[in-house]
Amino acid sequence: MHVRASVEGLRQRNLLSVSSSALMVFQTSSSTMAQAECDGTTTAEVNIPVPDEKTASQEAAESGKRKSDEAAEEETSGHSKRRRGAGGKKPRPGERYIPPPQKRNPGVSFSQEHFDETSYYFEGGLRKVHPYYFDFKTYCKGRWIGKSLMEVFKSEFRTESIEYYQMAVKEGRIRLNEKPVEDLSLVLRNNDHMKNTVHRHEPPVVGRPLEVLVDDGEVLVVNKPASIPVHPCGRFRHNTVIFILGKERGVSELHTVHRLDRLTSGVLLFARTLETSQKLDKLVRDRQLEKEYVCRVEGDFPEGEMTCELPILVVSFKIGLCRVDPKGKESRTVFQKISFNGKTSVVRCLPLTGRTHQIRVHLQYLGFPILNDPIYGSSAWGPNRGKGGVPEKSTKELLQALVEEHRSPESLHLLDILDDGIERAVAKNKQSEKMHLLDSPSELNRSGESHLSDTQVQACSGETVEEAGQGCMDPNGNGTSSPKTQANTNANQTEPNQKSPPEVRDHLCSECKLVRPDPTEKELIMYLHALRYKGPDFEYSTPLPEWAEEDWVETG
Repeated sequence: MHVRASVEGLRQRNLLSVSSSALMVFQTSSSTMAQAECDGTTTAEVNIPVPDEKTASQEAAESGKRKSDEAAEEETSGHSKRRRGAGGKKPRPGERYIPPPQKRNPGVSFSQEHFDETSYYFEGGLRKVHPYYFDFKTYCKGRWIGKSLMEVFKSEFRTESIEYYQMAVKEGRIRLNEKPVEDLSLVLRNNDHMKNTVHRHEPPVVGRPLEVLVDDGEVLVVNKPASIPVHPCGRFRHNTVIFILGKERGVSELHTVHRLDRLTSGVLLFARTLETSQKLDKLVRDRQLEKEYVCRVEGDFPEGEMTCELPILVVSFKIGLCRVDPKGKESRTVFQKISFNGKTSVVRCLPLTGRTHQIRVHLQYLGFPILNDPIYGSSAWGPNRGKGGVPEKSTKELLQALVEEHRSPESLHLLDILDDGIERAVAKNKQSEKMHLLDSPSELNRSGESHLSDTQVQACSGETVEEAGQGCMDPNGNGTSSPKTQANTNANQTEPNQKSPPEVRDHLCSECKLVRPDPTEKELIMYLHALRYKGPDFEYSTPLPEWAEEDWVETG
């Protein structure tokens, strides 16, 4: 069976119109790279080796020398040019000195120093992270120039009260150009560098060990449990695959070959070397990497093989939300039912293209959403939950409905959607909602399942005020842990029966005052699993997950 759609036919029927005004509402600064989850593959480098300090210093010195020479030549010639953002200019009487912006490392590296920021403990079948102090950093945004810190905090950082910031200033937690801020009336200028020390809490993830399938010096392949992001993003940092491998196995300097959504489990590949990374990247670009997924969907899926060839469009880049649309990109997925237990079906999925959320979107359109899919299985789409692509709601209305359905903070941050996106959308459409901090790229891209050349969408667009404990973040993601927590860390606490010691509470931290219930399995696991990845000369696979057994019945 083939499910095709004439693009012209869809246009004429106007089945999937997307409100352009709604998209504009949810777009932020163009400096932000949008992010999205994907059902394909993406290539990016992570844990790039930290450059040799001596070499970096020598380069900096040489660079400084060259710039000095150039400046001297300009003075001598009388043709001095004013360079944008150039430092070293003497401030006028009464003006603050602002150091020139530092050269940013285009890559993001994690070392033992980062892994030692805090430790894990296990409780109730969950992996949890001890709260820790963390420095979020950012340069002054263009829209902040000429405004006081008080004005910026009031307009953009509203998850905390002004009284909180005043107390944080008194305790030296807010710094500007490495100097403690003394008064929130201070006016921001171009190139000001802000740093905010926060007490950081991370959501729990499933406590199952991270199983390594292959580690041969060229590739490292793991069986990723559901609920764990691949990279640091949003509220997650230590509860990520990259940090777990670094903390528990001493593995670093990995290159990602593809990504998986946070709630998706299964085969996850990393390249150990740049050469292997480039080789696998070419396979991905040339579509020579064969992918097989298995999922459990609602209802009795039709017998036989079904091919869905409907175009998929990202209708909100900031949120990472997709739907079938005539303006979308060509997409093709082959489905085949494996079993039916009287209520739900196990389906084999072969994504032949790598579009954003491809498997999930196609199954939603067919009327068989994946079990526990918090987005494409949501009633927020309307009575038919997106079946047939009938636009029962505009994009703006849909986003607001998703927030309403996941109103509680616990549920909202567990959505398998961009951690800052949905809250940012609410902030822009409902002034009573919380505002978010950053318009810059995050520590690293989050798990997605699509090759970047297909979607041009990055995963995990950035830390947010609400998620990061009202913090500022360096666009390069090299936030640092405060020394306050370094003395009590133990990077290898992995015993399943380990209990949490008394936590160090922070009197300014609003999260410390809350008691959050542990997430349920339904909130942590979506029934979609990457079963097999195969190339011309390799194949990596996992056993079927327990929920894919024919006689499995959902409990709870």
